[in-house]
Amino acid sequence: MSRTEVKQSLEPLPVVHPSAVMTETPTGRWLVEGLWSAEGVGVIGGAPKCSKTWLALELAVGVASGTDVLGHFPVPTPGRVLLYGAEDRVEQLRERIEAICTVRRLNISQLDLGLIVMPTLRLDVAHDYLRLQATLAEQNPRLLILDPLVRLHRCDENRAADMSVLLGRLRQLQREHAMALILVHHLSKYPPLNSGGQLGQQLRGSGDLHAWGDSNLYLRHRFGTLHLFIEHRAALSPKPFAIELVTEPAPHLVLLDGQRVSKPHTATDLTGRVLAALAAANKAMTREKLRRELRVRNATLGEALVQLSNDGRIKRCQDGYCLNS
Repeated sequence: MSRTEVKQSLEPLPVVHPSAVMTETPTGRWLVEGLWSAEGVGVIGGAPKCSKTWLALELAVGVASGTDVLGHFPVPTPGRVLLYGAEDRVEQLRERIEAICTVRRLNISQLDLGLIVMPTLRLDVAHDYLRLQATLAEQNPRLLILDPLVRLHRCDENRAADMSVLLGRLRQLQREHAMALILVHHLSKYPPLNSGGQLGQQLRGSGDLHAWGDSNLYLRHRFGTLHLFIEHRAALSPKPFAIELVTEPAPHLVLLDGQRVSKPHTATDLTGRVLAALAAANKAMTREKLRRELRVRNATLGEALVQLSNDGRIKRCQDGYCLNS
């Protein structure tokens, strides 16, 4: 067949006028409002041991149950979630998920969440990729979480050509199954606080990973507190939130103050709020109950309690702390 005949036999690419494209509703833009875009791909990035998996599980439970992620970010349309944890035993994942369910007063057996239980999963191996593709077709999830990226391939993360192929496969899966996709990954190093550099540029490996994401979340210690940085391709990125992993009533992440943080709270800021909380309760309150109600770091609350005790304004009671009347 000649080149002219080939050109004549090809079907032209589809073209539409922008006015014919339906716009999204505000809720339709989000899987988790303000936190993760609907059908978006991206990364949860951070240094080792900074609660990346806990944050991924917060998103998983929130989307699967329709409850607010971190008690703050609504889930407009809940749906099934699939999660593959390459570094955690399924028993450990179940314990963490059950802890989050306990805090949210959910029954884990009713959670629309599935764990992929393969010992290894290599996305650069055709057989594994096809099995994942078949699993997604069967399960039809709204969200797929893969944790961590480094265990999912044998490519050279620093070679753009290798990562481009891998990320292209993941984008293809996302589009084929109309789902959101989250990778958990490591930051290689931190830029200076005053550098103005994007945390996405500090993701380990090729810069293609940062460019690939529609929504990205980064965890970083700052001012002695763990902060959550949110980045979107098609929406404004808010100021960072301060978060903390707490143990009561079960291990889970919480937002401190439930709002964006510009600077850390001091003990002096808290003393009036502690007094007001004790007065409103009209009974003793434990330290943990005060911390949850005031949504502050445990160490900062401790400084405020010491200050108020030394001033004689509160005292230790059998059930915690109470006003010194």
